[in-house]
Amino acid sequence: MRRPTRLTVAASAVAIPFAVAFASAALAGAGLPLTPTASLRSTVQAPEGGIAANPADTLQELYPRLAACWEIPQGLAGFPRTEITARFALRRDGSVIGEPRITFSMQNADQRGRDILTRSTLDAIRRCTPVAITPALGAAIAGRPIALRFIYQGPQGQGV
Repeated sequence: MRRPTRLTVAASAVAIPFAVAFASAALAGAGLPLTPTASLRSTVQAPEGGIAANPADTLQELYPRLAACWEIPQGLAGFPRTEITARFALRRDGSVIGEPRITFSMQNADQRGRDILTRSTLDAIRRCTPVAITPALGAAIAGRPIALRFIYQGPQGQGV
């Protein structure tokens, strides 16, 4: 049974090349923001019944579409809480530019668990892209970093 997944999503509007977004010292030196503004962050529940057929026209419509393909990996069933953040950029047509990067993974003692989580997250992004977006949203987000944080709350009703 697929459990509901809470997904925290942040989008960055820093208008710089994707590769430079990882050079925090360069960004700080340029006076550019290192974190997304509050208006570009939201928490959404990953949809279980599929996604809307029409293209996303806003960031709030985009996030659930990107979250919809993530499923809790079977190997994580025993972990009480797991988080992972992936960062990537989209083209105007909703396809991914380059390879998504894992920028955070909740520390747990099991390397196998981290590997399972990383693989499932990258696979989910591949399955959900290209994502259907309107030309207006595509123009607004093209090349800008998007960070998705997937949070698995652990087994329900087991004291976790």
